[in-house]
This record gives sequence, C-alpha cells and structure tokens, in this order.
Amino acid sequence: MSKTPKELFQEKRGITVVKNLESRHFEAYYCTTREEALQKVLELIPEESSVSWGGSMTIRDMGLTDALNRGNYRTIDRDKAANEEEKKKAYRDAMSAEYYLTSANGISEDGQLVNVDGTGNRVAAVVYGPEYVIVVAGMNKVAKTADDALVRARTIAAPTNQQRFQRKTPCTVTGVCGDCISPDCICNQVLITRNCSPAGRIKVVLVGEELGY
Repeated sequence: MSKTPKELFQEKRGITVVKNLESRHFEAYYCTTREEALQKVLELIPEESSVSWGGSMTIRDMGLTDALNRGNYRTIDRDKAANEEEKKKAYRDAMSAEYYLTSANGISEDGQLVNVDGTGNRVAAVVYGPEYVIVVAGMNKVAKTADDALVRARTIAAPTNQQRFQRKTPCTVTGVCGDCISPDCICNQVLITRNCSPAGRIKVVLVGEELGY
C-alpha cells in the first residue's frame, strides 16, 4: 500500500531528526509503526539483561513493558511492588539497570531531548546510572526547537498527565499550565540533553505514530 502525503512527510521529517540526533552522538532509529518500534527495542536489548523503565505511557501502550516481563530479561518493575518499601527499592535498583526505557516529553528537530519530571527519577536515569537508556517517542513529541519542545512539555504533556493523576494543581482543574509551585507539581525538574555522552549510551527510537502525551 502506498503511503499518503502526510505519512511521507512524517517519514522524511523523522529521518531528518534521526540524522540530527546522530550528529549529537545519540544512536537513533526511525520506525514507521509501533509494532516495528517494539521489535527494534527488543533487538537492542540482549536477553538476560537487567531492564527497568520510567512512568511512560508510550512504552506501556505499545506493549513493550509486557513483552519485557514475558521475555528472558531481568526486569525491575515497580508496579509489581507489594508495598511502598519495595517500590522505593525498585526506584533505586533501576538506577543500576543495564537498560533503562523511557520516552521524552519533547524532541527538537535539531536533535535535543527535553524532559520535565516530578520526582526526578526519570531524568536522573537519563543523565547517569543505567548503562544504556532507550528513548521511544512518537513523532507527536517532535517540535521545531528545544524551546518549543519545552513549551510542549509544560503545556501539553504535564497537564495531560495531571488529568490522569488527578493531583492538586491548577492544570488538573483547567487543563492549562499555571506555572505553579504546588506540592503536587510534576514540573519540578527540567532536563535538556543536547548531546549524548558517552556516545551511543542513549538510543532514540522515533515512531511515525502519535504515542503518549
């Protein structure tokens, strides 16, 4: 089946972003569908590796966490914790996993990753700790510049997630960022990863579909 003009545009844009990510020393791939992306991620993770992940709807919705839990991997899954102490241990253990999976709140066309976090565990893992980080993101996360990607993270991703969490912040009520300093705020840590160091540690899989928030 031939691709629509929109799909062709999306693919060309995605390939351009991949090249720009590679110029910043990320290992990057473009996959047309979530099914292709799922297989690509599984190809990148050797069996028997220790694997954990952040609170990403993208990797959950594409079936990646289920595939890892079913596969021959040593998963560190905080959702399996029986109590709060076990959950805290899972958070800490994730920092020393061989592979850590997450999405990005925004990616600039010139290849910079933008993330906004509440507790900071996800951005901490992106910066340092796990041996490798795999970022999976739909093309809906791509913005023109890093500034635009940050605006997207603060005004689209964060309010949408707060609607899901139903925490006490202005955006939970209005759906609009109030630049709050509420105890329930999830915009506490802002990370822009403009280069990957060491080279290839962070692997980015762009997906030609709308995934996550």
